Amino acid sequence: FKHCTGALSVLDRGGNVLMAQRPEGVGPHNLLASQRKAYTALSTKTPTRLFAERARNNPEAANLNAIAELLLLGGGVPLFAEGELVGALGVAGAGGAEQDEACAIKAAGQVGLTIQR
Repeated sequence: FKHCTGALSVLDRGGNVLMAQRPEGVGPHNLLASQRKAYTALSTKTPTRLFAERARNNPEAANLNAIAELLLLGGGVPLFAEGELVGALGVAGAGGAEQDEACAIKAAGQVGLTIQR
């Protein structure tokens, strides 16, 4: 995948923002989007792309988009250390949901964390 230049947010297991950064040239809305993606991944313990796919295929999940904190787009991943949920990471503005997710997975791996138990 290409270079990762999107906004990045990292949350702790309680949903608190530990770090958020947005490179110059990346729209300011992407910082909030990255936080919402991370929050969604943390809350569901599931990468947001996978969660969004499941939600689209489940009529009972249609109202999930009404929850302001959630963002059902790829780019959010839960972070696990030794099988324990320790936080989440979200990327937005890197070039679409697929690229955002690839960047999030790369970032998780670079700090020695996994995105699944």
